[in-house]
Amino acid sequence: MVEVYSVTVDCTVASRFARTVVTSKALNKANASQEIFFEVELPKTAFISNFSMKIDGRVYVGEVKEKGKAKREYEKAVSTGQTAGLVKASGRKMEKFSISVNIAANSTVAFVLTYEELLQRKMGQYEILTRVTPKQPVQEFQIVADIYEAQGLAFVEASATFLTNELLPLVKKTVADTKAHISFSPTLEQQKKCPGCEGTLIDGDFIIKYDVKRGESLGEVQIVNGYFVHFFAPPHLPRVPKNVVFVIDRSGSMSGIKMQQTREALQAILKDLHEEDHFALVVFDTDISEWRKSLTKATKENILQATDYVKKIKDRGSTALNGALLRAVNMLKEERKEGKLPQRSADMIITLTDGMPNHGESNIMKIQKNVQSAIGGNMSLFCLGFGNDVDYSFLDVMSRQNKGLARRIFLGSDAALQLQGFYDEVSSPLLLDVDLRYPENAVDLLTKNQYSQLFNGSEIVVSGQLTDNDPENFLVEVLAKGVRTGQKTRINTGAIYPEKDYVFGDYSERLWAYLTVQQLLENRFHAQLDNDPHWTAKALEMSLQYGFVTPLTSMVVTKPESDSSGPLIADKLTESTKNLQPLDGDPHFMIEPDRGDPLCFNINGNPGTIFNLVKDVKSGETRVSGLSFLGISEQRHQTNIFQVLL
Repeated sequence: MVEVYSVTVDCTVASRFARTVVTSKALNKANASQEIFFEVELPKTAFISNFSMKIDGRVYVGEVKEKGKAKREYEKAVSTGQTAGLVKASGRKMEKFSISVNIAANSTVAFVLTYEELLQRKMGQYEILTRVTPKQPVQEFQIVADIYEAQGLAFVEASATFLTNELLPLVKKTVADTKAHISFSPTLEQQKKCPGCEGTLIDGDFIIKYDVKRGESLGEVQIVNGYFVHFFAPPHLPRVPKNVVFVIDRSGSMSGIKMQQTREALQAILKDLHEEDHFALVVFDTDISEWRKSLTKATKENILQATDYVKKIKDRGSTALNGALLRAVNMLKEERKEGKLPQRSADMIITLTDGMPNHGESNIMKIQKNVQSAIGGNMSLFCLGFGNDVDYSFLDVMSRQNKGLARRIFLGSDAALQLQGFYDEVSSPLLLDVDLRYPENAVDLLTKNQYSQLFNGSEIVVSGQLTDNDPENFLVEVLAKGVRTGQKTRINTGAIYPEKDYVFGDYSERLWAYLTVQQLLENRFHAQLDNDPHWTAKALEMSLQYGFVTPLTSMVVTKPESDSSGPLIADKLTESTKNLQPLDGDPHFMIEPDRGDPLCFNINGNPGTIFNLVKDVKSGETRVSGLSFLGISEQRHQTNIFQVLL
């Protein structure tokens, strides 16, 4: 039998940058070789940066390589008869790293996985999420987190979904001014569901939430080891009134629970509108209709009437998304042109859809161009994709093109809460057109420093390399539009924290690298539309330099020679491709005819190209059924139309 006798999670956070090391040790007590599994779920926003196995004193280390090279190693292993596998999967907030090895009798193995992420501030707090599923009580189980924040800690909370009254006192927490230590270490007996039981109580999420002290300053700069990071989340700013058009899909595919949850969420969202806000409702299927022809002030009476309207929305028809979005844009533009909206206010569109446009304009690239042209950079578009069938990449690109973002809403009993939660994140803009400026002669390699908006409870983070390491010469200017002025106003930044001894001294450089790679990956979506390979090449270069497993790289895990399963490859899924096959560098398809072997092929084409997948050139007839798409890579992030003639 296989005994997992140690599971430890060690997380260190320095200035929001978290490094987590998960270690698992197991022993094969059997008289024959056994297969031992190691599985870790890590946050989607994290990058795996290291993996190793120690088997009977010998260490096997994973190596990060360009995805194409990793793919060729994988294919070589398959061609030689080895049952090489892929080690990834994806869920809502987490993605899974999984590996198995054959261990000789009475041998031990230690697995060590390291991942890193920059914690994002949402709703006024940072969250460290650790999923633990040891599946059996273990002799040594421990979760330890150390947090270091130079600004000081405002609060620190620790909880877990599996905590019982007996386990709750085992969560130890020590908080000083700038440091916090959290630990959880139940004994073998305390992990068991009951005395003598084999099952374990330790199964779920261990969650740490915290925030830093803001004081009255409008920003903090930290300078460590030649890199700076600027955290900008000024407190006590008045919210900017918003003018929001909700664009709601009521097509036939929204029937049942989807439509019910959408109505519930909309009713809750309407109640949260402030009286100085203006709003409108556009619903669409084959037809497009508005609750009212223009935006309405969010008075109590108007909210009640809008709520009654929402309760009566019924699903029907097809999906005319293009027309609905353009209708929303025109409403905002006309109201703004006629001076009916507050001058110092934010214009936004929030749309919810669960399917592909199939009425009116259905070419998604044309829809993207239509919407971008109509908006003209003058408003923000937020897209919510409901369920797994929606083309999330289409919504994602369209949102990014228009100063917004997309979010997938997962099917489930809490879908209405997901909708409302997303709205809560973007419902209170504090500043618009935020421009953070740094002395040109003192910084280099600057990350993104211009943002469309800053929302209440969030944070803007800018990092760069210093060419002048003198904090006295480091002056920061922030220009932004707020409720008190219609023009950009200069804001003085707050304290500068000089270099200190942190628990891992290179954290500042890795924070900068992480943020840079994330932003390069975002930029490449736009660049692909313009056939500009620069962003992809730069993101790949930095991913390899810093050993990050990103959508452009894979980690090749070499197994012992005695293990016939060959190398494994750890990839990272993007939200756009989480349901697709993992290792494809190009669009990859399989056709399974009624008779004969399946056909498998790759297709390279330009955006908008129409392919006839199967056609008899002589007769012009097509007789193929059982068509299945195994996967479409997000590498090109574009849509080609595949015309299936059956």
